[in-house]
Parts: sequence; structure tokens; C-alpha cells
Amino acid sequence: MTTTIAPGSTGAYVKLAKLDIIDYYLGVLVVWALLAPALRLDGGVLATMGLFLVGEVFVIVAMVALDDLTGYRDGSDIANYAPDAPARKLNRKPLVAGTLTEPQVLRFALLTAVIGAAVWLGALAIAPHRPLWTVVLVAVTYFFALQYSWGVKLSYCGFQEFFLAALGWALVLAPYGLVTGGVDGVVVVQALIFGLGPLLFGVYSNTNDVAGDRRVGRPTVAALTSPRGNMLFVSAVSGCELLLILALPLVGGPWWFPLALLPTILLRFKQLRVGFGEGDILRARRIGIDVHRVTVVALVVVNLVVR
Repeated sequence: MTTTIAPGSTGAYVKLAKLDIIDYYLGVLVVWALLAPALRLDGGVLATMGLFLVGEVFVIVAMVALDDLTGYRDGSDIANYAPDAPARKLNRKPLVAGTLTEPQVLRFALLTAVIGAAVWLGALAIAPHRPLWTVVLVAVTYFFALQYSWGVKLSYCGFQEFFLAALGWALVLAPYGLVTGGVDGVVVVQALIFGLGPLLFGVYSNTNDVAGDRRVGRPTVAALTSPRGNMLFVSAVSGCELLLILALPLVGGPWWFPLALLPTILLRFKQLRVGFGEGDILRARRIGIDVHRVTVVALVVVNLVVR
């Protein structure tokens, strides 16, 4: 596989940053729609949410850059993006493609991590509310995002799947708390639904990468279990999402909420069928990304109608 991106170019850094994967960043839309109408155009609220989003981008960019560096050093990315895996896009891994060096990636990760911390501190400084739990949540999210595959290496300790979901939960609950001072049952359940979205395409990536992850000892569920065990795990997580959708009316959401999320439910069944029934894991991963984005649109529309 060849690359058309020049070594050390801006394009190489853009690929490293994975800016096309916007799915965590969509949480800010869910938060905005969850707000009371009077707050949606409030200057302080919008400034806080804008700063939080900018900081979020930098923090996640640092996280994925460090993940690429670790994956390159332990050999898992070389195995998973090898020339005999033509379905994978080599340019997405600049270290494997040879368009960036290890020192360049490390410097980029550290710089974006520092900027992310500074911007999040700015968001905390101007936030209309700063309850202690939100400050702690922001700090914990920042710390563990950088420790995902660097330092503590959470994803190498068996916590990868939980982290993928928890990051989404935090990126809804924290900014909502900063602009309102608290949360309710509807907000919590929607945060849980949102967080499961990235997990439910991440587990399909793990299924595809099982050989490389086993080789380097990265203990994802897919790497630790049999194909059937992994299928049951993914099915169980999909089932949890369905239960949360059905439960939202019980915590104050509209009775018709499950009907509004019917596209999510149907697409999730399709994802399972394509991934484990037909064995097309990478197509199922792509469906998972689409499902998450459809879910975000549905959540935003529902909230604009009822909040």
C-alpha cells in the first residue's frame, strides 16, 4: 500500500488527529438540545460550551496520537494495517505509513494535551456553574484520556471497552453540569445512550484487530474470548442500549421516545446481522458510526421538541 501524503506535512498531522471521526464531539449538540430554551442562546452558556468543545478536540487528538504511538511501538498497528489488510487505510496511521516520525508524534501529542488542558481550564473559569462533581469529572476525564494507551495504558489493562463508553458519558454530563449546575434522569440516560455509540463501533474494530491485539497482549474482549463469546458481549451491549431507550420514559422522557429512536434500534439489529451473521466486520463498524450519528440527530430533535 502506498501513500500520497508527504512526510511531515500538515496532511500527515490531520490524519494522525483523526479529525474525520467526529462522534465524541457530537455530544455538545445533545447537551445544547437538552438545555432549557432560555439557555440555548445565552452568551455565557454558548461560550462555555464552545470552549469545552475546543478543549475536547485537543484532548482527544492528544489521546489518539498517543494511541498511535503505542500501537506502532508494540507492533499492533503494523500487524493490523499490514499490506495484506487492504480494507484498512494505511494513511490513517502516519507512523506505519512513514509520514511522521515517533518524535514528531510525541511532540504533537504533548502540545495538544497542554492546549486541551488550558482550554478546559478556561471553560471552567467562565462556566455559569462549577459544582464540585463537574470539576472532578473534567479532571478525571482529562487524566484518563491521556492514560488510555500511554502511561497507565488503560486499554492494555482490560478497561478499553468501559473507557470508550465512559468518555462519551463524561463529554455529555460535564458540559451540561457546567452550564446548568446539575443533571436529571433524562440527561443521565441520554448520556448513557450517547456513550454506548462510540463503544458499539469500537468493539467491531476490536473484532477486526483481534490477531494484532492478542500478539501484543492488549486484552480487549474480542482478544480474550472466543468468537462466540465476543458476539455475545457485543449483543449484550447492544441490548443495554435498547433497554436504555425503553427506560427513558420512566425517568421523565416522553412516552414516544422509543418510537423516535426506532431507526437506531433497527440499524443496530442490522449491524449485528452484518457483523456476526454475514461476517463483514468492517462494514458493521461503518454501520455503527452511522447508527451513532442517526441517534444523535434523533436525540437532538426529541429534546428540541420536549425540553
